[in-house]
Parts: sequence; structure tokens; C-alpha cells
Amino acid sequence: MDIFLNVLSWICLLAGGFLGITGAVGLFRFPDFFTRLHAASVTDTLSTFLIIIGLMLQANSLMMIIKLLLVLLIIAYTSPTSAHSLAKSALHSGLKPFLKDKENQNS
Repeated sequence: MDIFLNVLSWICLLAGGFLGITGAVGLFRFPDFFTRLHAASVTDTLSTFLIIIGLMLQANSLMMIIKLLLVLLIIAYTSPTSAHSLAKSALHSGLKPFLKDKENQNS
């Protein structure tokens, strides 16, 4: 059972690291604020979930698991909320999403 938890933990840690790197690449590759915000917020939240779950599987004590769970809950609440408020304030200030078609840009 210990080997199974160790392998599952490393799978979560590696997947979380990979998603964090792909989110960073998305910040440089996407064309506008809204797609960059999406790449940053979704991959940040999911990679943090996977990394913290991987750390929880490696934890030795119940107190460490509780602390990691509290961090996970705080990030689960604040990360999507901050991304939503950034997108809403960008729309409110007049920033328009990048649209590839000319017909969609007129509406």
C-alpha cells in the first residue's frame, strides 16, 4: 500500500508541475488578456490542487494533512474569485476580447 501511495503522490506532483509549466507557456503564447488570464487561472488552480494532493499523500502526520487541506481550500476560493474580478474589471474598463473574424469584431 505504501508503494501505491508513493507512486500516486509522484503522479500528482509531476502532473501538477507539468500543468504549471503549460500555464506559464500559455501566458506567453496567447494573444490577449482574457485568454492569458484563462490559462493562468485554470492551470494555476488545477496544478496547485494536484501538487497539494500529492503532498498530502506524502504527509506523515494528521496535522500536516489538515494544514495542507486548509491551504487547498483557501486557494480553491481565492484563485477563481481573483480571476473573475480581474476579467470583470477589464471588461468594465473597456478592454475587448481579441476576435479573429472581422464580422465578430463589429458586434
